[in-house]
Amino acid sequence: MIGRPDEPPAVPANLLGDYAGGSLYLVVGVLAALHHARATGTGQVVDAAIVDGAAHLSAMIHGMLAAGGWQDRRAANLLDGGCPFYGTYATADGQYMAVGALEPQFYEEFTRLLGIAGQAPARDDPARWSELREAIAARFASRTRDEWTAVFEGSDACVAPVLSLREAPHHPHLAARGTFTDHGGLTQPAPAPRFSATPTAVRTGPARPGADTEAVARDWDVPRLTSPLDNPHRKAGQ
Repeated sequence: MIGRPDEPPAVPANLLGDYAGGSLYLVVGVLAALHHARATGTGQVVDAAIVDGAAHLSAMIHGMLAAGGWQDRRAANLLDGGCPFYGTYATADGQYMAVGALEPQFYEEFTRLLGIAGQAPARDDPARWSELREAIAARFASRTRDEWTAVFEGSDACVAPVLSLREAPHHPHLAARGTFTDHGGLTQPAPAPRFSATPTAVRTGPARPGADTEAVARDWDVPRLTSPLDNPHRKAGQ
């Protein structure tokens, strides 16, 4: 579902599989099983497969496909880049802006600030989406990302700059929320979600390879690991 129609499917890092479809579904399953165990006194096996979770994430899309509201090809639909007011556009400096103005009130604000209100083709006519996309692209290409960011800042147009990994922590909104945190000289995402009664925080730095081997071994009741270097009777050259 992801990518341009004239290019190979895009690789979504490992966010959809390992993290969203895999570990998060497993965590939800374990939590649900714990509730069941507390209520009944009986445990159970939680079978969480990455392929199942990733497939379940697309339940809405499969529903739209079955209802005739989704085409089984890339960049032809409302949420996959086919819609000209839900996607990304290049700016004059080679950067990008993200647009998500789906609802009419957001779209109205978007076209007004972009400067194409009253000039753009009707948004509800998919036959003219390519024409509308060209009009939007031409406007975004006329200014830099920072200039467009200033134009849309504080509006309900659902437009924001596309930021790199190193830029994201410095975005005013993310900085105000504390979405990222610094610890031991490393910037990383802060713990999520947040809890009112049991707030979370990053308390230690990243573990160095081998630093906690003995502590983990003791926790698992594993005998102390030894190296040939620890053997005083070792022969020379061995």
